Amino acid sequence: MKNIYKLLLCLLAAISSSVVGAAYPERSIRLVVPFATGGTSEIVARSVASMLTTSLGQSVYVDNKPGGAGNIAMEEVKRASPDGYTLMLGHVGTLAVNPALFGKKLPYDPNKDFAPVTLVAKVPNVIAVSERSQYKTLGDLVADAKKNPGKINYGSAGNGSAGHLAMEYFCSEAGIDLVHVPYKGSGPMLTDLIGGQIQATFNGLPSLMGQIKGNALRPLAVGSLDRSKVLPSVPTIAESGYKGFETSQWYGIIIPAGTPQPIIDKLAQEIAKGLKSKEDSKKMLEDGAVLVGDTPAQFASFIKSEQRRWAKVVEKAKITVD
Repeated sequence: MKNIYKLLLCLLAAISSSVVGAAYPERSIRLVVPFATGGTSEIVARSVASMLTTSLGQSVYVDNKPGGAGNIAMEEVKRASPDGYTLMLGHVGTLAVNPALFGKKLPYDPNKDFAPVTLVAKVPNVIAVSERSQYKTLGDLVADAKKNPGKINYGSAGNGSAGHLAMEYFCSEAGIDLVHVPYKGSGPMLTDLIGGQIQATFNGLPSLMGQIKGNALRPLAVGSLDRSKVLPSVPTIAESGYKGFETSQWYGIIIPAGTPQPIIDKLAQEIAKGLKSKEDSKKMLEDGAVLVGDTPAQFASFIKSEQRRWAKVVEKAKITVD
């Protein structure tokens, strides 16, 4: 009798779960971005929001919550109701780098407080300078930095941002000392880079592509192992004398832990469909993103592999956020 009772409970739970998935969504959905407007995260988030709004029939809107290297937004979303109406744009920084940087001070557990939905895109980081800069190649920048240690600066979207970590990693490998100038987002940083207030950046390609096309910025090298399809003439850092060097940004959708699996699966499936649509993914592709759209299980495995990789990078390069 007990076995029959347990079986009935399981059946009821399965039916209830299916009903939840079928009815979802019944109202608008918030997609939280842990960074300020104007960067790569904005491009990816708005693309995802647009494709989900179309496929789900409900408004999906972007809500920027910058600050604390993404930790403020992550802490807020982990406390959100696990009902599918609050999504988070996960990022290499918040999911893989911050655990190594902040350790026990991190106000969330990326593996326990969130459920992965899908990896949306991988984006190469690019070392870029103003078009008016004296640096024509990566070698020029490195040579000048070695002659003038601590006198050349670079900007990033903030302390602990992907650009900050990428450049510190490169400085460690190249044996140079650049001064970090953190900004509140990529937008103001790029304004100062173009204006000559800072000398370089190591940012995600989509946030730089408009200025590169407009001849305001000069790309010196890309951080991916292979050359970018949209910048085929720009060498990789690996082929510029730093064998095996690789650093890229990636973005995916995560959701508060405890969200019903049918909702997670539905979101993953709809995003994967949208990424295959040339219209929905046009902006990301034009700006150099490599689109993915994997399963929740695959994304979970990817996050853990990236956590292991970046823990080694942070330790080797002695990177801190102080």
